[in-house]
Amino acid sequence: MAKKVLLLYGGFSAEREVSISSKNDIAAALKSKGYDVIEHDLTDVAAFLEVLRTQKPDVVYNGLYGNWGEDGEIQGLLDMLQIDYTHSGVRASVLGMDKRLTKLVAAQNGVKVARGLSMSAAEYAQWRQSSEAFFPHVVKPVADGSSVGVYIIKNADEAAKVKYDDGKMPVLVEEYIAGRELTTACLDGKACAVTELKAQNEFYDYEAKYTSGKTQHILPAEVSPEVRATCYRYAETMHKALGCNMVSRCDFRYNDKDGVVLLEINTNPGMTALSLVPEQAKYIGVSFADLCDMLVQKAACRKR
Repeated sequence: MAKKVLLLYGGFSAEREVSISSKNDIAAALKSKGYDVIEHDLTDVAAFLEVLRTQKPDVVYNGLYGNWGEDGEIQGLLDMLQIDYTHSGVRASVLGMDKRLTKLVAAQNGVKVARGLSMSAAEYAQWRQSSEAFFPHVVKPVADGSSVGVYIIKNADEAAKVKYDDGKMPVLVEEYIAGRELTTACLDGKACAVTELKAQNEFYDYEAKYTSGKTQHILPAEVSPEVRATCYRYAETMHKALGCNMVSRCDFRYNDKDGVVLLEINTNPGMTALSLVPEQAKYIGVSFADLCDMLVQKAACRKR
C-alpha cells in the first residue's frame, strides 16, 4: 500500500500565496513517486485536526511558509499528535525563524554576521531620530520570511518613511552589507552549491524572489575557491548547529572588505518553480521528485 502523505499548504502568514503557488508541483512530484497524496489548505485548525483524524496520514508534508508554518507552531502540534512531518523540528524552526536567535547561534559557532540591534517597531521610530542611529542600515521583522517588510535605509529621510502596522512588533536593525548576494543550500547536512543572485530590484526582495525574470541565478557562482569554501562551511555549520532535518538554505552577502556575512537561514526553503533549493539539488543530480521523496523519507517527529 502506498504511503499516505498529507500535503499541508496555504496557512495564515504573509507567505500564504507562495505556499499555494508551490503545492501543485510538490503534489505532482510526490504522486510520481507513488505516494497517496491528500492536499489540505490550512485555513482552520479544527478542520485540519479533523482531516488528520479521518485520513490518518503516515506523513505530513509541511508546505507552509512564514509564521505558523516554519516557526515551530505546526511542528509542535504534530509532535504532540505524534505524526511525522517533513523539514525541521521545533528547535531548528524557532531558531531559524527568529533572526535574533539565528545571529546568536551563528556568532557562537564562528559564522560572521552583521552588527545589529533588536527593538520594537515603535522603538525604531525613536531610534532612527537619535544620535545612536547609523546609516546605511537594514530594518526587518525579527520573524518573517520572503523579505516581507525589509527596508534598506540610506539616510534619516528614508528612515522616516518606514512604517509597521504593529508598533510592538520586534524588528532587527542591522548594518547594511554591500556586495554580492550568495546562497547555499544544504541537503542532508551537505552543502550543494553557491548561487549568486542578481536582482533587477535593489535587493533580493519578495518581488525578485517570486516574479519570473526579475532575478538572474548564476549557478555556480563565479567566486573564488576560498569564498565557496566559506559559504559551504557556514551553511553546514548552521544546519548542524540548529539541528535542521534534511534541507536548509543560508543566504549571504559578500564583498572583499567584509568577506562572507550570513544574512539568515531558511529551515523550510521555498519549493516553487523559481526556488533555489530545487535548482541547486538539480545541479548536483537530484531531481525535484527525488528531493520531495527524500523529504518524505526523512520525515520525523519528536517521539515521547
